[in-house]
Amino acid sequence: MTLNSSSGRAAESGAGRRRPRDVVAAVLHAAAADPDVALMVTELDEENPEPIIRWSNLGTTVLLGLARSDLDGEPLSAFVTTPDGESVTTLYRRERPTTTSVTVRTAVGEAVACRMSAVPAPDGNLWTLQIQPAQTDLELALRASADAHERRFKVLAERSPVPTMMSEQGMRLGHVNDALCALLGVPADKLIGTGWMSYAHCEDLELITDTVVAVLSGQEREMQARFVDSHRRVRHTDVRFTPLHTPGLGDGFVATLEDVTERRAFEEQLNHQATHDSLTGLPRRARLWDHITEAMKEPDADLTCMFLDLDNFKFVNDSLGHKAGDALLVEVAHRLTGAVRPGDLVARFGGDEFVVVCGTGSLDAALEVADRILRVLSDPVVLDGVEIRPRASIGVVLRGPDHHSADDLIRDCDIAMYQAKSSGKGRLMVLDEDARSAAQDTLALVSDLRRALGAGQITLNYQPIMSYGGESPQLVSVEALARWHHPDRGPVPAETFVRLAEEHGMVRELGEVVLDLACAAMAEWQHLLGPLAPPHVNVNLSALHMNDPTLVQTVKRTLRRFGLQPGQICLEITESALMKDPDTASMILGQLRDHGVRVAIDDFGTGYSSLAYLRRLPVHYLKVDRSFVAELQDGHIAVAQAVISLAHSLELGVVAEGVETTSQMQMLEEMGCSLLQGYGISRPLKSPDFVDWCRAGYPAAFASVP
Repeated sequence: MTLNSSSGRAAESGAGRRRPRDVVAAVLHAAAADPDVALMVTELDEENPEPIIRWSNLGTTVLLGLARSDLDGEPLSAFVTTPDGESVTTLYRRERPTTTSVTVRTAVGEAVACRMSAVPAPDGNLWTLQIQPAQTDLELALRASADAHERRFKVLAERSPVPTMMSEQGMRLGHVNDALCALLGVPADKLIGTGWMSYAHCEDLELITDTVVAVLSGQEREMQARFVDSHRRVRHTDVRFTPLHTPGLGDGFVATLEDVTERRAFEEQLNHQATHDSLTGLPRRARLWDHITEAMKEPDADLTCMFLDLDNFKFVNDSLGHKAGDALLVEVAHRLTGAVRPGDLVARFGGDEFVVVCGTGSLDAALEVADRILRVLSDPVVLDGVEIRPRASIGVVLRGPDHHSADDLIRDCDIAMYQAKSSGKGRLMVLDEDARSAAQDTLALVSDLRRALGAGQITLNYQPIMSYGGESPQLVSVEALARWHHPDRGPVPAETFVRLAEEHGMVRELGEVVLDLACAAMAEWQHLLGPLAPPHVNVNLSALHMNDPTLVQTVKRTLRRFGLQPGQICLEITESALMKDPDTASMILGQLRDHGVRVAIDDFGTGYSSLAYLRRLPVHYLKVDRSFVAELQDGHIAVAQAVISLAHSLELGVVAEGVETTSQMQMLEEMGCSLLQGYGISRPLKSPDFVDWCRAGYPAAFASVP
């Protein structure tokens, strides 16, 4: 029993060892000998673009009418195609078992409708094909109908202009259309299966994968994704995924792609044009603000700002023309960009102003960059044959605890730049705290002045101009002097707020306020004083008024509103203001004179005007500057005498300003000047006090100094 049992176990063990080979041999024999089922093993690798037949069974010989030796090494496409006559190679790209309708052509040319199943081997190169002819007329009809539906879908999908891809299972594609192939510039067989993922942009691959996983779970998704075509060009797409369940295969998806590359490029171009200067290509203010704001999000981030203004740029525009000026700005932008470090920003702030933002908190490093900019800019540049050496004033500010926004930083480096300009131009200046405080105080005063103009806080005082050439003094005119009493600061000097009005675009508004008040006072004095009222009122003009084309109409309109005659107004303009643009000044003053308005040149003798221009200017009076009147008591009479003599030779009236003593009055009368104005006659008076002064008989207030 023991021997028999042992022998039985040994025989059984031997049979077990033989069983795999026997089973495989039995299966292969059965498959090879089966005449009813056609079996083939095909190979597809990189060297063979078409599947090659490597083995076939008896059923294949029966179906095709060819010996196995005639099939070995032949391409599968010579015998098996899709019902449309196309290659079945795309089935191999799916990398999974697939069943589909095919057409088999026999040795005698007969086309046989069949069903083919393809199963990949584990190594991925060998595929086993099982081909079975359709059996019944009903099956053939149903298969023909299904094939017709599939062909219609295929034609619809492949001819659609919308790039489309379809997965029947997971990430592997089973179908792509012509539009997708055209988008990526590759044939369909390179996209079928998982090949399509090699064309996804590497930075978007993870996002695409996560999106597809969500779609496979039944969700519809949309996303923006980049793909790289066969020419290595990035294509921007909007992708819409819809889940797709295929019975017997699993969950997949249908995805449509919209190529938005050109739209994105156009949007980026528009955005660039909106944020960058069209002349220099540099970022504009909005981009500058965004850059600084982003940098300041880090509380401890190092940041330095430099404000740069070209010196004497207006001279280039005026002498060589705006085309040359634009060429200089482009060259400066190029030099600035080359002078800074990678990561630094150069922006055009406006006109001939630029801003450089550096990621440094070291003063030495910032000054090194600023000094390099000055040296680079100073290299000569030839414009219209003229060699120019550009210079610039640079204000430098390091980010500090008081800088909470881009506005704070830009404001301070602008202040530093003006410090550099006032120190002689062509240099750099680090922000001085005293200057920043003064600038902030000035800005507050400018804001207060703007409110004061609208709130009626600007008032006038009036200083008489008297004639002492007759038996009794005569009131010839009165000069209107603007005054501003600040609610908190008290009286603000006229030279201060007039300068601020000129620098900050309020001079026209200030001029209109003064003209209105002066004309209103004249109308009131005529009613209150009758013959004692002054025949004229003098109103001062700013140099900027000489470039104001609306000045003449403003004067006419104001006179009409208060019922005054043009001759009751005398407009005063300083000699230095006239000499800035004497031709334009002559034209505007000529229009005023033609209307009947009187004109006087104030502070005469300080502006170095030409006699040729003076003869052409349509003026009625010259006013001798108070500095020359003050010198009379020291024996310096030459300048005052020259001005008075000049006025007489040109048949102009002459008024001496700043008269304070009787001796000055006597000397001026001896020189032939009888029209006097100054504290010796009367201090500037408020309107009610001026009315009382007139009613009192114009009492003079001369000092007792002989």
